[in-house]
Amino acid sequence: MQIPLVMTIISPDRTGLVESIARAVAEHGGNWLESRMCRLGGEFAGILRVEIPSGNKPALLAGLQKLQCNGLQIVVRDALPLDGKISGKQTSLEIIGADRPGIVREIASALARAGVNVEEFSSEISSAPMSGENLFKATARLQLPDGCNLASLKRDLEKIAADLLVDVSFADVG
Repeated sequence: MQIPLVMTIISPDRTGLVESIARAVAEHGGNWLESRMCRLGGEFAGILRVEIPSGNKPALLAGLQKLQCNGLQIVVRDALPLDGKISGKQTSLEIIGADRPGIVREIASALARAGVNVEEFSSEISSAPMSGENLFKATARLQLPDGCNLASLKRDLEKIAADLLVDVSFADVG
């Protein structure tokens, strides 16, 4: 029987880091299913989902423990099996505007009040093309609960957007 695991990793960035984790998973009969990884501020961070034969979990954990040197930290948790019974509607959210402290907090607060689950979020600061000012950009994949009033949520986000001078847009996820 295969069991799903979720791992988070963080380490000072260095060559071969992903390969060492992928090798440990493969050596223990695991299958690397999905991941999100990136370098931020000199650190390499990621989250991944794997499946391994249930009897191989202790050996995999021991192998991963051996990798935890030179600042590498790995956390492994049992993952919930994917049952495909997610209710509600998925949508994506894009936020672009002048950078200000509190943009993420305000948007996240409005989403939480509406019962929206943030499934994926990424953001960055870049230089605006004409002015050179800091430009905040974020994208999110959201799971709207059944019965969510999207028009009301859009109004709440647009009010925040007006206060923070950002543009907010939604798109359906296919």
